[in-house]
Amino acid sequence: MSKLIFIYNANSGKLNALLDAVHKQSSPKTYQCNLCALTYGTFSENKKWKKFRKESAFEMVFLHRDEFQKKYASKFGAKHSFPVVLIENFQDLEVFVTTKKLSEISTVDELIQLIEVNGKSFRNTQIPS
Repeated sequence: MSKLIFIYNANSGKLNALLDAVHKQSSPKTYQCNLCALTYGTFSENKKWKKFRKESAFEMVFLHRDEFQKKYASKFGAKHSFPVVLIENFQDLEVFVTTKKLSEISTVDELIQLIEVNGKSFRNTQIPS
């Protein structure tokens, strides 16, 4: 089964999370991670997103930019802008939702629909196991 890798345009750690929360609240138009803004409120995960994530057929992994760059530095690190959603399939990573597309999404419902539609079309093109 394929795995979706969601990469936030933010670094990990409690201090960074606090700074991001303040930035998201004080100046949402300049906040650089629409994936964060869609899936999280100020301090907790969006309830609709959390329900979708738990019920999805896809395995989902969530990484901050620094975590992704550390884990995938040698093979995939320099290829992507953030935020981005990648799909890991057959030991390779492909773009599932681009940074540009994520920036155009304004609601969590749109994100969920995009993942469902892309997921169906991606599954239809897979090599049978």
